[in-house]
Amino acid sequence: MCGIFAVYNYYGDVGEFRQRALELSKRIRHRGPDWSGCIIADNSIVCHERLAIVGIDTGAQPLTNEDETLILTVNGEIYNHKKLEGELKQPAKFKTHSDCEVILHTYNEIGTDVCAKLDGMFSWALLDRRSEKSRFVAARDPIGITTLYIGRVSAHPETVFISSELKSLNEECDQIDEFPPGHYFDSADGQFHRYFKPDWWAPERIAVNPVDYRQLRESLTAAVRKRLMTEVPYGVLLSGGLDSSLISSIAVREAHRISANAQSDGEDIDTRGARYYPRMHSFSVGLPGAPDLIAARKVAKFLKTAHHEFTYTIQEGLDAVSDVIYHLETYDVTTIRASTPMYLMSRKIKSTGVKMVLSGEGSDEVFGGYLYFHYAPNADDFHSETVKRVHNLHTSDCLRANKSTMAWGLEARVPFLDKEFLQVAMNIRPQDKLCSKDLMEKAIIRRAFDVEFADAGFTAEELAQGPYLPHDVLWRPQEQFSDGVGYSWIDSLKDWANSRVSDEAMAGAKERFPYDTPETKEAYFYREMFEQHFPQKACLSSVVRWVPRTDWGCSADPSGRAQKIHEKAY
Repeated sequence: MCGIFAVYNYYGDVGEFRQRALELSKRIRHRGPDWSGCIIADNSIVCHERLAIVGIDTGAQPLTNEDETLILTVNGEIYNHKKLEGELKQPAKFKTHSDCEVILHTYNEIGTDVCAKLDGMFSWALLDRRSEKSRFVAARDPIGITTLYIGRVSAHPETVFISSELKSLNEECDQIDEFPPGHYFDSADGQFHRYFKPDWWAPERIAVNPVDYRQLRESLTAAVRKRLMTEVPYGVLLSGGLDSSLISSIAVREAHRISANAQSDGEDIDTRGARYYPRMHSFSVGLPGAPDLIAARKVAKFLKTAHHEFTYTIQEGLDAVSDVIYHLETYDVTTIRASTPMYLMSRKIKSTGVKMVLSGEGSDEVFGGYLYFHYAPNADDFHSETVKRVHNLHTSDCLRANKSTMAWGLEARVPFLDKEFLQVAMNIRPQDKLCSKDLMEKAIIRRAFDVEFADAGFTAEELAQGPYLPHDVLWRPQEQFSDGVGYSWIDSLKDWANSRVSDEAMAGAKERFPYDTPETKEAYFYREMFEQHFPQKACLSSVVRWVPRTDWGCSADPSGRAQKIHEKAY
């Protein structure tokens, strides 16, 4: 992944604006420290900050076609680029080995229909100069794994700003919005258009398909396999919880399978990563003695990964919070709690030379894994809530996974949010996903990978490889990341905020913050830090707070330990 910044139809002298644009683009250079690029055309400017993962020798951006009538800047990975290259009707001259260049040539043939054909995570902006009046198209991946913002200046509504992060826009634009996932923007009509239209998208449509455990397992395996596309060292984030452990196990198996077989020219996916780097590296983080560290150690030993265990102190975590808020561009409590250890870990991972990791985000939303799902009134409400949570992933877990890692030029890929896997998982009837006091949350995905479960439909080849995970890890109770890194982490954040925000200040919270007023001292403290970094009113509109369903009788505190079902609830 990378950082992109573009301005379409600039209202002033774009040549004079070039240096300012470079300064604004530089603010997201942490996302792409490997190279920078800038092209001016037709009173528009397109910039790029590159993190080289695929096509490292020739993939500098912005990308152009032969006559430079199409100019493209991309942040992301296109896993089906080989397939799309084979579907081109006209011969195209590829200038690079980048997986993203296929967007340019496919757009040249079919226009904005290219968006629905892409299988990957992406945000991109394209300047089309083939007609007398240039056209500007920007798009974001279906779920919002990559971050993207759109900005405008009210005095000059004809100008459009695009950036991977808020910090490149807040001093230029008085209107800033998060770019909606699954949409493209077209300057031809000035509108957003939804291109991602799966049949499961409407929360009121209740899924009816009985679970097919084998199909579920195979679709997740395929999602992991395609994400091994890389030309640089890579690894897995391993907390020792169910989600990261499953992704790690599948990745190890697939890497072994790929490296043991010859490359097939007919294979639609790019499998160079597992051939270049067959030994899997795993990474975990926590306070000394944290539950996640202990569990991750056990999984790493079982999977025989090259394991790297990182610890941090409470003070190191507290010292990083302001930087985390700057990089995450949010004041949401649960996002900041979970992002801080991930941010610290990402810095240490990057120092090892690894540039890409697989991560387990998305499973809790897809399968109703958060502990508050135990309080769902009925199966239909359970299902509708999973759909809504997937809709909003771009405001929380996707934002955290993307910005915590990209703060240090580390790319995170999330197989649970593969669109083909989602097509399977989100169409499973809610009765097969429900949890209760007698059935652990996410039992459906645990069973799919449990060799002892009779209905899992394992092949003889799979059984011959043995269990995917130790049984006690596969059935480890749910633990949110901000809790698993050490229970004292959240407690220390609360104590810190209580010592910094007076009762008098908290009583005046409504006057101090009339919009989205914080309800706790911790939330107040984060909001203060956010506004120190981003004082402009336009910066507030893209922040969304993550809270459980209090109307189900749950605590409003986003920590898993705030739910009574947790064995160590507070």
